[in-house]
Amino acid sequence: MKKTCLSSVVAAKQAVIFDLFHTLTSLESTGPGRPQTSEILGVPHDSWIEQLTATANDRYTGKEKDPLEITRRLAHAIDPAIPEETIQRATEYRLDRFRGALVNAPAVTMSTLKALRELGKKLGLVSNADVAEMAGWGESPLAPLFDSVIFSCRVGYVKPQKEIYQLSMRELRAGPSDCLFVGDGGSDELRGARDIGITAVMITGHIARAFPERIAERRENADFVIESLDELVTGC
Repeated sequence: MKKTCLSSVVAAKQAVIFDLFHTLTSLESTGPGRPQTSEILGVPHDSWIEQLTATANDRYTGKEKDPLEITRRLAHAIDPAIPEETIQRATEYRLDRFRGALVNAPAVTMSTLKALRELGKKLGLVSNADVAEMAGWGESPLAPLFDSVIFSCRVGYVKPQKEIYQLSMRELRAGPSDCLFVGDGGSDELRGARDIGITAVMITGHIARAFPERIAERRENADFVIESLDELVTGC
């Protein structure tokens, strides 16, 4: 990782491209103590995570476009006997939970994005997300702050594929050397950014609370590591 002052690097860039979940916001933003979708369905959480992982490509590339069908497929792969009423309730809950994460964006996220815009930076979003996860984006206070928004389920590419970064840069009218990418490192996104010449910044704040054991591996692909988003404008 570089020893250069990060804020000076940001100052030299034209655009900053962000990941969304676990970078700008997280499901924890909806409030502490809320149950997992797996609990609504009455299935083991580990089994639910396994199914989310197994179906990620179809969901994230937009091959599956119906939130109810997504939940049904995931749930019935674990237990085919789960009733339709429970699946419908879990779908509504999942939609509401992700919507809450988008609507209740952390104050530090809002202030940092506004500060970057005041510095004249173009802002891009590149997110691996299925239709349920991004459904509430239009209601989010984050939405008006971005010059380019790329959701994988809309474009058919997923991080770390180079095409998804290239789509963002095309809309931002910026080249790789003009951009900074900021993310928690999931989906190998930091390596994907670096592979095409974009400076990569890893943010650890959300994942340090959720799964700290993943930090060491992910930071190997980062040019810089920060804990809080505001370090983009205040930290070295």
